[in-house]
Amino acid sequence: MSALFDFHKVWGYVAISANAIAGVIALIAWRQRKARGRWIWIVTIIAEAMMMLQVLVGTILVVSKDYAAPRFHMFYGFLAFLTVGLAYQYRTQMRGRTEMFYGLVGLFLMGLGIRAVMQVS
Repeated sequence: MSALFDFHKVWGYVAISANAIAGVIALIAWRQRKARGRWIWIVTIIAEAMMMLQVLVGTILVVSKDYAAPRFHMFYGFLAFLTVGLAYQYRTQMRGRTEMFYGLVGLFLMGLGIRAVMQVS
């Protein structure tokens, strides 16, 4: 569990950075039509999957009873999980503004990650 906990600490920063980059890229693509393409969605999916892996590892740590996380840290993890699901659910309603929507989602996930890290620091 110690190695998993160390992974969780490091991977949190990786997932936060990835979602920040994906969010900024999607917002640039929203403003610059020539920057759009399939690659934006690949970056976004990878960044969101990284955050979901972070939530999964955190859940495993809490279930193991070897790690007691602060309540708000777990809340932010749950909220990140919920955000990815809701973003996927509402993607069709954002036609014409999908890049903007996922750009803001990426930045929101970055913010949730930062808040979660601040709870344990």
